[in-house]
Amino acid sequence: MPIGSHHSAAAGTDVWLTPPAILAALGGAESFDLDPCAPLDRPWDMARQHYTIADNGLARPWHGRVWLNPPYSNNVIGRWMGRMAEHAHGIALIFARTETQVFHECVWRAADALLFMERRLHFHDAAGTRAKANAGAPSVFCAYGADDADRLAASGIPGAFVPLRLRSLIFGFASVGSWVDEVLKVMQRAGAAVR
Repeated sequence: MPIGSHHSAAAGTDVWLTPPAILAALGGAESFDLDPCAPLDRPWDMARQHYTIADNGLARPWHGRVWLNPPYSNNVIGRWMGRMAEHAHGIALIFARTETQVFHECVWRAADALLFMERRLHFHDAAGTRAKANAGAPSVFCAYGADDADRLAASGIPGAFVPLRLRSLIFGFASVGSWVDEVLKVMQRAGAAVR
């Protein structure tokens, strides 16, 4: 199945692109070093470097901050998400199928934070045209690494942000204006109330 598959075959294509506004909210294509799963032809970049189906992004080395919008079919999504969990630096966009084995192994156990979108996403076709119908399921952004968790929290994308790892607190790091600051405030208020 070609890279970028998100809809059923009834949609007439297997290639569906992330809307540019989503990428902009996450720092822009220039903030991502690699999209290992890019379509052959694309009207906009998703990262500074792209691997397409011709490159086989699963077999190539990954580097830096990764943007991953993998094929959503059951027979391949696990390999892409497993690779993302192993790489542990970047953001993945997948359906919010929280009960699946892939979600349990590669997201719940490995991601640092999630952002469940408020509404269903409308992907774009290879020509850059917005799909008439939404994706058909709710979407979730999965952040791997504390920096990507902070970027996801600050993105302004409507939805529910869920931190999964509190490594930043354990190591004493809290960037100004991050979700970590909010957790620290809650902890301080709770500590003050206990005294």
